[in-house]
Amino acid sequence: MATLRQRALLLAQSRPSVTATPPSLKISDYYGVNVFGTKQMKETLAPTVYKKVVEAIEKGSKIDPLTAEEVSSAIKTWALGKGVTHYTHWFQPLTGSTAEKHDAFFDAHAGIEKFKGSALVQQEPDASSFPNGGIRSTFEARGYTAWDPSSPIFIFGNTLCIPTIFVAYTGEALDYKTPLLKSIEAINEASVAICQLFDRNVRKITPSLGVEQEYFVIDKALFSTRPDLVMAGRSVFGHNPARGQQLEDHYFGTIPTRVKEFMMDFEIEALKLGIPVSTRHNEVAPGQFEVAPLFEEINKAVDHNQLLMDVMDKVAERHDLKVLFHEKPFAGVNGSGKHNNWSLITDTGVNLFQPSNSARENLQFLTFLVATVKAVYDYADLLRASIASAGNDYRLGANEAPPAIISVFLGSTLSGVLDELEKNGNIKIEKGDNMYMKLGISKIPEIILDNTDRNRTSPFAFTGNKFEFRAVGSQANSAGPMTVLNVIVAETLKQLAKDIDKEMSSGKEKKIAIVNVLRKYIKDSKKVRFEGDGYSEEWEKEAEKRGLSNLKSTPFALDTYLDKKSIEVFSKHNVLSNVELHARHEIMLENYIKKVQIESRVMGDLALNHIIPTAILYQNKLIENANGLQGLGLDNTAAIETIKDVSRHLEALKSSVNQMIEARKKLNKEDDIIKRAKGYSTNVKEAYFDQIRYAVDKLELLVDDESWPLVKYREMLFIK
Repeated sequence: MATLRQRALLLAQSRPSVTATPPSLKISDYYGVNVFGTKQMKETLAPTVYKKVVEAIEKGSKIDPLTAEEVSSAIKTWALGKGVTHYTHWFQPLTGSTAEKHDAFFDAHAGIEKFKGSALVQQEPDASSFPNGGIRSTFEARGYTAWDPSSPIFIFGNTLCIPTIFVAYTGEALDYKTPLLKSIEAINEASVAICQLFDRNVRKITPSLGVEQEYFVIDKALFSTRPDLVMAGRSVFGHNPARGQQLEDHYFGTIPTRVKEFMMDFEIEALKLGIPVSTRHNEVAPGQFEVAPLFEEINKAVDHNQLLMDVMDKVAERHDLKVLFHEKPFAGVNGSGKHNNWSLITDTGVNLFQPSNSARENLQFLTFLVATVKAVYDYADLLRASIASAGNDYRLGANEAPPAIISVFLGSTLSGVLDELEKNGNIKIEKGDNMYMKLGISKIPEIILDNTDRNRTSPFAFTGNKFEFRAVGSQANSAGPMTVLNVIVAETLKQLAKDIDKEMSSGKEKKIAIVNVLRKYIKDSKKVRFEGDGYSEEWEKEAEKRGLSNLKSTPFALDTYLDKKSIEVFSKHNVLSNVELHARHEIMLENYIKKVQIESRVMGDLALNHIIPTAILYQNKLIENANGLQGLGLDNTAAIETIKDVSRHLEALKSSVNQMIEARKKLNKEDDIIKRAKGYSTNVKEAYFDQIRYAVDKLELLVDDESWPLVKYREMLFIK
């Protein structure tokens, strides 16, 4: 009789490819057809109403009730014409996924389809079951979603989706979007003040983001045979195959047919939703792939990435595939990240991280570059906390992901420029049509796009005209780390503006004042710059000498949110209050705890109910073999030793599971005590989780032990 896994393999191998058929040969014919964007608004709204909506999008002004009624009427007509039956406020609670509550357009009492402006602008979903970190009592259910006009309304399936923020009845943010929007305003204000030193025409700065999304794809039947993948998102037990990724032949190789059709299919759906997907390719690990879009305004880019993951999940179902977004679904091969490519764009069309041949623009470029490096140095622990999660702990520091040590890679050319700027104490700014800075060399070296190699081991790297935050996990909502990045850079730019004003007040010419401040910032933040191999043990030792933090564990990293320095910077820029930060810390810590608990419970279940019974079945066969050999008068010593070996492993396995269960019980007991005391102690939790992790790791190693004969009979597992 074939095992469940064998049947799943046969089914996976016999599946035909599902052909993806685009609605047109030209993408431009269907791009954004399911989005109520600028084009649709212009076609359906009165000019005065359209102007008000555009102003709300561009300037953040409020939309009055009368305008909301006009917009809702146009949206309803547009949506009903596309077969839509329901609408929802689409928001991003602190669960890490998106949320929606569908309401029908049809009003049974009136006998017509209705959609009021008030329904567009605000809804009241039940907030009691969403994480709130103690902001509200469980029985206090009221919360509000409010329309975000800066992110386009879209149709998903037969539902009209309205991107919204999500706040508590008492006003605190319960989502990722609200603080992101506030951080966008903070960095806009701080950046404009600096830009005006160079160009008085600049009135607005917009953070730009491109999110490279890595993921694994496996057959749905194979996924279903693994309770650990289903429950925990990763394989808690497994056996490294003889051939993994060591030949490096999968990277950028020919995309498997089924996967390529799946990619084409979800790209079609994404393009209809206005998501500008552009790149697809095989990643390093077998079964691992990547999709990357073009750059967009940061709020829209975050929404699109969250929506893209939903699209991929749903499209995978019709291809009998399963997408895995866990940071480390399989041991022994590369994990998955979500590389966030961040830059700042002026309303005059200038990328502030784009080097130029113009001396003025290059000085502006260096100002924002140095400020960003200084921000990363000053708030490295907070940046590390922003990407902390149970899944990312398995990935960070492994052989495919940046380490938990936050550092900045600039490349040899830029590093040389900053070194010269720091060391030269007599800098002259020459005036004229071809103004340039003298830095002890004839002029600033010509900095062009991609003039240096990329460093895959750096968590935060300059890549020509942007910074790439590579340490973000593949499951993460990018709004979290991008909010932190916006805030810390805004704070550094604010301080930089004050320092420049101080220099100018002492009589320094503006350009000299800027250079003097930059020299100081370069010196102060030099320790965070690193050009070498971030994976190496040498870097860990070197980072320790430099005084850089190495927060390997999520609970300790998350404590940074409650540091006085962190609370002050979020509060100063009106992004997150003290109450909101404490709530988020509690939510993220609880999320970590629950995920580790789920993993440990899955491990215990698999060990006790799958692995041990299979091992006993195998042991019984060995006993029969030993008795048969003895009956024939043959030497059965080898069989008896194997039986004893299996027995030792079985006892160790049971012992490890019991240790893990006891560690969990201790943690739960301590957790109850802490909750009654109305406080959380990360250090206490970490101590107990050390026990769980130790037991979990021991259990994992035991089952993977090559000396255990059971590894030869792994196909017998999951025989239910």
